[in-house]
Amino acid sequence: MKEMGFQACCLRCDAVDIAASVRCKRCISRHTSIRDQIAAISHDDPFTQFAKEMLMMAAAPHRYDHDEVHGAVLVEQQRLAAGLSEPVPQSTVEDIEALFKQQKSQRKSNVIQDIANQNQWRDVAPTEEERRDMIGMFEEKDHSKYGARTIPSREIKRVDRGERSGEDLALTDRLQAATNAQKTPIEEKQKVEKEGFEKLQNQRKEWKTVLSEVDELLEDD
Repeated sequence: MKEMGFQACCLRCDAVDIAASVRCKRCISRHTSIRDQIAAISHDDPFTQFAKEMLMMAAAPHRYDHDEVHGAVLVEQQRLAAGLSEPVPQSTVEDIEALFKQQKSQRKSNVIQDIANQNQWRDVAPTEEERRDMIGMFEEKDHSKYGARTIPSREIKRVDRGERSGEDLALTDRLQAATNAQKTPIEEKQKVEKEGFEKLQNQRKEWKTVLSEVDELLEDD
């Protein structure tokens, strides 16, 4: 009945409190039918909307006990429901201290220490004989080629990134020049924007020249 929103009826019922009695079964069947009928009716109907709101309040009185009209009744319903449950004993200082002691004694798992670190020499260092055996395992293998530079078997063609959309350096410089010229007076904006674009382009050309000279020096070496 509580799940259906009709707990208020049971709390105020004058019948003997016996589970699965004939009267209880009759009420549950009747209330189930009412709930299904309300759910099938259109939401636009004012009376149906009011009935649904009443069911919501009856099913969860603690959420609506601030209501100006029905608040007092919903508070009373919660008081009646609390009378059916066993009283919860108040926690004492001893109970709290015992809880802290229990939590302190529990060992928390550590993923790194308990699972990942399974090294058998974590606590005790290997013996001299074990160290010699480990060193011998590495000496048996040829490590001369480790770290050697890879030489491609075919020539790698240089990629012209200027054709890629999104890497248009001229467009990037033009946008940057336009951004820098935002605070310039309107009559001078076009001129400043043009000069800024040319300056950025010249800087790129100078940078390419520097890179070319560096490449030549590396090739000579």
